[in-house]
This record gives sequence, structure tokens and C-alpha cells, in this order.
Amino acid sequence: MEQRIRDRFTDAILAEAASRYGVTSDSLVSLGGFESFIYRYDQGSSGVILRLAHSLRRTHDLIQGEVNFIRYLADNGVAVADAIPSIPGNLIEEIPDCEGGSFLVTAFREIKGKTPWDFGWTPELFEQYGSTMGKMHRLAVGYSPEKRLRPAWNSHELGGDLTEMIPASQSAVADRIRELEAQALALPVEKNSYGLVHYDVHEGNMLIDRNGRINLFDFDDCSMNWFAFDIAVALFYMVTNAEEPEKVAMEFLKPYFQGYSREYSLSRKWLEHIPLFLRIREVDMYAVIHRSMDLSSLDVWCGKFMDGRRERIENGTPYLDLDFARFGEHFR
Repeated sequence: MEQRIRDRFTDAILAEAASRYGVTSDSLVSLGGFESFIYRYDQGSSGVILRLAHSLRRTHDLIQGEVNFIRYLADNGVAVADAIPSIPGNLIEEIPDCEGGSFLVTAFREIKGKTPWDFGWTPELFEQYGSTMGKMHRLAVGYSPEKRLRPAWNSHELGGDLTEMIPASQSAVADRIRELEAQALALPVEKNSYGLVHYDVHEGNMLIDRNGRINLFDFDDCSMNWFAFDIAVALFYMVTNAEEPEKVAMEFLKPYFQGYSREYSLSRKWLEHIPLFLRIREVDMYAVIHRSMDLSSLDVWCGKFMDGRRERIENGTPYLDLDFARFGEHFR
């Protein structure tokens, strides 16, 4: 989290946020948070997740677009952590920070379940993973433009210029970032292949409930993007740091695409662009780690990811050595 946001957060702001949801700050349990302050509290027999974002990184309209999409998906049968209104009946509560900005508070239903690591991945769960995302993409095609309120994937509103997050000495990495973004921006934007997507679906943003159903949360990065990019993000996190990434990719994608194709039919031409989207996610992660973390004390996952990453990016090394055309049977 940016230090300038941490510096504006006070006990008084937390107490005010809690009061608007009918609880006290003493009842809140901190869950940390990478980009926002995240807390949990009990509401009867259920739990609620309280998120305090700041207007320095997300506007009121951006968060409104996020909760609109979440509620739309929930209303249409996708298992998501639905947004919960405050005591005054608002889905977003705004609390001034006395420095010209505001903390924007939202609450979400807590999902009861296990992480995929604890539950255990199976081909059946991979298939459900695919069908869940396929359903989301199908619903995105018919989603009202007036309710989106979310910009394109490369908008500065969602994170800023990636080239500004890395050291100035890494000009070759910056050049690669610009090249990859230019390649993506040259791709066609079509209703049946481009729409509002989660953009950050991975094992850390889902829980498996007692019925074995995948439940998704954390739509903070949802944006207008290609559906194939959303698929690439899921694949990226599945294979990153794996000892045999190509093997893992095959084991994941076969059942995943079987499930996906049951819910949505995407043109097979988008298979050829998944390698590009994987590399964009790679440089995105590389830049965000540089911006938000201390490189001398990275956790195990980030440390392994960053090992040799600069050289791979500078050399234009493919993220996966995989022939995606072999999955064409699942596309039209």
C-alpha cells in the first residue's frame, strides 16, 4: 500500500466507518490488505468484510462500477461475495480524510469455505473454474454500458503507467512494456470478445464452499478487457513458480476449457493472443512488485517470481512454451 494512504488513515476514520455499518471499531478484526485496509466483523451468524479504499487510487464512480457488476453477477447466479449496504442504505460510504481526499468504504458478504490449496484441486474443480468464468463472460456481453463505470485495462485510473513503477535504469524493461501494450491495443475490440472482466481471478481470490462451489471475491481490478485476457490471468497464476509450468498448464486448461465452452463460445482466434496477454500480466506483476514492495524482503512467492525475471522480460522470453492451438476444439 502507498505510504501516503497509510499516513491519512486514523483511528477516528476507522471508528466512523464501523459506525456506519452498526458496529464499533473494537469489533473489527484486521485482515491486512495490499491496496486497501481490510477488516472483518460478525453480523448475526454471518461475517462481513469491510474494505476501506482511498480516493487517491479509486474514485467513487470506479467503486460504484465494481459493486454494480458484483450485484449483477450475483443476481444472475454467479457465486460472488455480494455487496452489503450500510445502515443508511448505501453501498459506498465516503469519509473525508481532512486532507482533501476520502476513504471509500464498502462491505461484502463473507464467504465461508476453504482455499483451493486446502480443498485440493481436481479436474472437476478446474472444469467448474472454467464454467464460472465462461458464465461471467457471457453475462458481460449483455451488461448495461450505463452501469459499467469502469475504464479499459490500461487506464491510469486503475494503476498508473507501468513504466513509471520500475527503476529508471531499466529502460529495456520499459521498452518491452510499451511494445506489449502497443501489440494489445492493435487488437480488435468486439462485443463478443471484449467486456467487463474480473481481471484478477486466481486462487487467492476464491474460496470453495461446503457444497464444493467456487465463490469469487475481490473485484477491485475489474476493467474493460478481452475475455481471453481474463483467461490468461487465471492461467498465469496457475503456472507461475510451478516446477513444470507447461505440464501444469495442460492439466489445468483441458478441463478448464471444457467447462468454459459449456457457458460461452469464444472465437478460436483468441487462443493465439493468450501468450501476449500472459506476458502483459508478467510485466504488470513485475512493475507492481517494484512499486509496492521492499525488494530486499519479498515473500517466497514474489521472491521466486522475481528471480531472473528482468532478464526474461528484456529478452522477450515467452511466459509458457505451449501450443495453444491444441485447445481449438473448445472454441468456435
